[in-house]
Amino acid sequence: MRASRLLQLHGLLHTRSSCRGNSVLSQEPSGPKMQTQIPGPKSKRFMHDLEKTQNALSTIFVLDVEKSIGNYAVDVDGNIMLDVYEQIASLALGYNHPAIQKVFQNPANLSQLVNRPALGVHPTPQFIKQINETLLPIAPKGLEHVQPMMCGSCSNENAIKAMCIWHANKLRDGKAFSEEELKSSMYNKSPGCPTVSIMSFEGGFHGRTFGALSCTHSKPIHKLDIPSFDWPAAPFPRYKYPLEENQRENAKEDERCLARVEELFHEYKSKNNPVVGVVVEPIQSEGGDFHGSPMFFQRLQKITKQNNAALLIDEVQTGLGATGKFWAHEHFNLPESPDIVTFSKKFQTGGYFAKAEYQPKQPYRIFNTWMGEPAKMLVLDAVLKTVKQENLIESTRKTGDVLLAGLKDLSKRFPQLILNIRGRGTFCAFDMTNASIRDKYLVQMRNAGIQMGACGDIAVRFRPALVFTEKHANIVLDKMNEVAKNF
Repeated sequence: MRASRLLQLHGLLHTRSSCRGNSVLSQEPSGPKMQTQIPGPKSKRFMHDLEKTQNALSTIFVLDVEKSIGNYAVDVDGNIMLDVYEQIASLALGYNHPAIQKVFQNPANLSQLVNRPALGVHPTPQFIKQINETLLPIAPKGLEHVQPMMCGSCSNENAIKAMCIWHANKLRDGKAFSEEELKSSMYNKSPGCPTVSIMSFEGGFHGRTFGALSCTHSKPIHKLDIPSFDWPAAPFPRYKYPLEENQRENAKEDERCLARVEELFHEYKSKNNPVVGVVVEPIQSEGGDFHGSPMFFQRLQKITKQNNAALLIDEVQTGLGATGKFWAHEHFNLPESPDIVTFSKKFQTGGYFAKAEYQPKQPYRIFNTWMGEPAKMLVLDAVLKTVKQENLIESTRKTGDVLLAGLKDLSKRFPQLILNIRGRGTFCAFDMTNASIRDKYLVQMRNAGIQMGACGDIAVRFRPALVFTEKHANIVLDKMNEVAKNF
């Protein structure tokens, strides 16, 4: 069923002519419209059913994905919310974009949509073409290899493995595995399973799978009861805002964190547990939307290289334009490319780009059944073409300027409620006084028709789609003002 007809049936369009063309914005409702409190009675019934089979304690409302459109999420109770969270930053073009719907309406794509081959052993010509024509053109500068994966966690998990394999290959100097290495690895012993570590950062989030979880330090609930590796966690900068008024203090904060990075390299080397790789987000997202300066990242890369370790930049949440550049690390003007960059979320699939030396020389070392998803690559291709055709990254940068300025204005008017405004592009955030106030504020915003997200202990984050415009930003800012006045 065509998107326009679907939306007419659900009462979200007034006229047939309003949805001509491909612009998803022409199909949107005029603004939020709330029928019930969140969650509504229908959502509660569905949530009750869900609780019979799984833990549903994180469920906020039940989404009606057929009625949702563009920047607007609609729940099963008919509440229409302007969504600036967009499925935890994973929808590049919003809901039900015509360019993506065409992917599924095209009969030529049918075989790729209904078949899912084990790509590590049986890749298809179409998938090889997708790698060459869809993935490689968006590779960060200097990274000529790409390894498709399924999600953000498994992208980081396998990128961590790639760094460990790279380090071991250097020590082995190209020699074959020894008999002792082969046997000892089967009992989780060295030398086959060496004691090495990956450095990450306090507040960082890199996934919930086992290795990635050892690099995750955003919330205790992610890590409780799960054994972890003895891997170092360095401090990540915690700046004072506004930045322009606290340059000296923030420069000292950079120095403090970088000094500790150097100390940890030496400490773990002395423990015979050397750091072979560093994993870092360009903006710590789940942990509270904390930023690092270009100088911090430039020095971090230099220190990492001096210690013969690899640098992995985790762009799972920041990649594909949300910060006003395609890759967020482009803001840092690094003197050379990172060694590995992981991606997922807005890309609809996952994986990592890497320098040639991070490609294992033997089969099955970076491997799983599917090794990517051809159907999602079709979606990614449609997303990338739309982003280019509609100049959405530049649009996101401009909209971000409006959003950031509006948030700063709200902070001046409500200085005891809205604090520490920060962001790049529409990838923005602010803090509130404490977690209780933050959570209460988010509930009130949701009931006013704005779906927002939390992160860290006290932060509110914005993760809108790339089709989020100045008009949408002003709706959000107006609602924030209304709620703050009555809070």
